[in-house]
Amino acid sequence: MHDRILKRIRIKVRARQYVMTLHADEEMDSDGLTIFDVESGVLTGEIVERQKDAKTSEWKYVVRGRTLDGAPVVVVSKLTLTGKVAFITVYRP
Repeated sequence: MHDRILKRIRIKVRARQYVMTLHADEEMDSDGLTIFDVESGVLTGEIVERQKDAKTSEWKYVVRGRTLDGAPVVVVSKLTLTGKVAFITVYRP
């Protein structure tokens, strides 16, 4: 359903055109994940939900994929006005 958006996000991830919010970085550390696990989650995953931010009206995408070792991971991200992907939060389901 959101194949076009997922393709754009994956292109940005492969080109390392992303930023990590402080919250996502803290959650990543808390769950013992690395940035490579986050990248893998996006590159192997599918968009399972699209959410509209109540304050900014921006769309956020919930991607469920796999870490480097095959464990499930969820990455919430959005496309920014600067053309990058912002990882908003990351967690193990």
